[in-house]
Amino acid sequence: MDMKLKDYFLARWKKFFDGSELPIIFFYSNETVSSKLVSPPAGHRCFICELAAVRKGKSLAFDKDSVSCGGGKRYLGFTQEIMPNFEYFLSCGIEGKLEGERYIKSPELVRVLMEKMPAFRAPGRYIHFKRWDMLEKDDEPEVVIFFAGADILSGLFTLANFDREDASGVFAPFGSGCSSIVYYPYLEKKAEKPRAILGMFDVSARPCVAENLLTFAVPFEKFRTMVDNMEESFLITESWGKVRKRIE
Repeated sequence: MDMKLKDYFLARWKKFFDGSELPIIFFYSNETVSSKLVSPPAGHRCFICELAAVRKGKSLAFDKDSVSCGGGKRYLGFTQEIMPNFEYFLSCGIEGKLEGERYIKSPELVRVLMEKMPAFRAPGRYIHFKRWDMLEKDDEPEVVIFFAGADILSGLFTLANFDREDASGVFAPFGSGCSSIVYYPYLEKKAEKPRAILGMFDVSARPCVAENLLTFAVPFEKFRTMVDNMEESFLITESWGKVRKRIE
């Protein structure tokens, strides 16, 4: 991790988004390094709820046993397996056997959706999550994740589109909370023009975050360019100054 970039972003975040929650990052490795390995949970627990501690400054590492949710294991890249009858679970269910979430209209649509989703395998045994100010020199962030309300999101959204010739710098795909902060932004790393991912629309994960928060996940190289653009962007204008006062 470039410590100069770490400090530069902290200073610019305070300047333009003073009072806002710092983002968290993740990266994969085959060692736990300085992160605390999360123990296997007793029973089902949404992975998004675990990140509350990271947002408060605790650095955590997860392996395949640290995540109890099948979807979490899949979208963090620890397994390719899908629960039996998943197409019914995500849609209408099976009467007397399986309650459906009713997020997709029919099992057929779920099958088509899943077939179109690229496979993703974790490139390391562990996935590490750290708050930005807790980053160390040997860390190699792959995605930066903001938990933010509307005013902050408006700034991040506009900054993500600042240096593009199209209007597609941000993507809001359907998916679980964990897919919107890990799976989709990680895949965007390989794109010619990486996009930021707007997420946390997953109704099941919503209880793990405050009612007014969404997520904004950015592949690290795109994040770097966003930071480089801050001082010449709309953030220095009177228009943003009005929003900034409300954020502060």
